[in-house]
Amino acid sequence: MEAQTKTKVVLLACGSFNPITNQHLRMFELARDHLEDTGQYRVVKGIISAVGDAYKKKGLIEACHRLEMARLATENSDWITVDSWESSQPEWLETAKVVRHHYGELHTAEQYNDDVDTVKYAKKRRMQEDSFEGASEHKRRGNTHLMLLCGADVLESFGIPNLWKQEDIAEILGRYGLVCITRSGSDPYKFIHQSDMLWKYRKNIHVVHEWVTNEISATHVRRALRRGRSVRYLLPDRVVDYIQEQGLYTAESEQKNADVVLAPFQRYTSTSSS
Repeated sequence: MEAQTKTKVVLLACGSFNPITNQHLRMFELARDHLEDTGQYRVVKGIISAVGDAYKKKGLIEACHRLEMARLATENSDWITVDSWESSQPEWLETAKVVRHHYGELHTAEQYNDDVDTVKYAKKRRMQEDSFEGASEHKRRGNTHLMLLCGADVLESFGIPNLWKQEDIAEILGRYGLVCITRSGSDPYKFIHQSDMLWKYRKNIHVVHEWVTNEISATHVRRALRRGRSVRYLLPDRVVDYIQEQGLYTAESEQKNADVVLAPFQRYTSTSSS
């Protein structure tokens, strides 16, 4: 009975995953522990959504490789999955649109399950359907929450001009909520205090302190790979093997998109200047 009173949560992590590291996976575990320790939530699923190639970030290798590495990294997880919808889009999508998509998918699935349940137990529930229709609909829509999972660097990026639309930040924080994992040297609470937007939605931001500091950076991993250094134990073994087999992350690949403006800056700078 106690489990039924807890709000079910799905965690969604968006990013480059270039490549996926052990720290990316740790974020899911830390977030789940934090939310479930409150006694209010039960985390039922984690989703990794890699950004598409149209994001145009320097050194961003093809999405097909990044997705495969993410799948290899999560193959032994019983709750973290990899979704290819975002990376398969021909154009770069704002994170708010990705969150919106997964929220829709989540509740479409719940609606289907409820419809199946209704048919299965129609005879038993027919007399109650009319009187409880409104409450049942509300329960379906609010049954599972979707929260965006990120590191403190993403939270602080909300303050970078032309990187995020203010209405997107408001939607993500106000409608869905955010779980932010701290990093050494970061102070999410200070950043929240200094931002009127974040302060407004502070109750929807769950800050998780990482006591076992882990400073694995995908940028540092790529640098080590370019220089022929070992990255064993920084990434899952299957990911390390895949990188070696495919010959990924070379000096040449790091220069990809070097002279291209990042997609958000292209879109929002041209919009604001027109």
